Amino acid sequence: MLGLGAAGLVAAPALQRGLEGFLGAAADKDPTGLTGLLPNGGGFRYYSVTASVPRKGPDTYQLRIDGLVDRPATYTLDALRALPQTRIVRDVQCVTGWRVPHTPFGGVRLAHLLDAAGVRPEAKAVRFTCFDGAYSESLTLQQARRADVLVALSMRDRPIGHAHGGPVRLYVAPMYFYKSAKWLSGISVTSDVRPGYWEERGYDVDAWVGRSNGRDDTPTV
Repeated sequence: MLGLGAAGLVAAPALQRGLEGFLGAAADKDPTGLTGLLPNGGGFRYYSVTASVPRKGPDTYQLRIDGLVDRPATYTLDALRALPQTRIVRDVQCVTGWRVPHTPFGGVRLAHLLDAAGVRPEAKAVRFTCFDGAYSESLTLQQARRADVLVALSMRDRPIGHAHGGPVRLYVAPMYFYKSAKWLSGISVTSDVRPGYWEERGYDVDAWVGRSNGRDDTPTV
């Protein structure tokens, strides 16, 4: 029995990754969206607002930064990996109620990219677009410059997989997870906050965990 228990502990991470990969692939091809309601071994659920999402890798991924900046730029995946990296461990809280505790995310601070681009004085907000062709999000410039807002390249100390929004996604640690846009492809500095995909459907624009959307979850601070 002890041997079986030890074998289970050794095999558990691989089994969990296999389950996540299976559910992620199934959700990506499921037109009903029902598979997205199933929690996987890591506690996450898979959501997409389109029927399918293109896959991007090191040879095809690009992140464009433009708008009210002096130095627009386009980053490849390798270029983002070469920048200083920050690791954050927080709970992930979905506005639908599920929570995944103590989840590490790693990547480049959004503030670093904004500083490199040279934000103009009239700028007040940042808009995010995604290569699924539909999803969008926004933050105020003050929110975007927080130290716990990342252009994330890793989750749970592994490269972010496609189902989790990889290879690059936004991660806004203190807000509900719908603000952490998957499949990030564009960052545009704007003069005002423009409601994103879910805000246009009734969700709060300022999505602080425990202080918005009528919920009282424990804040992730």
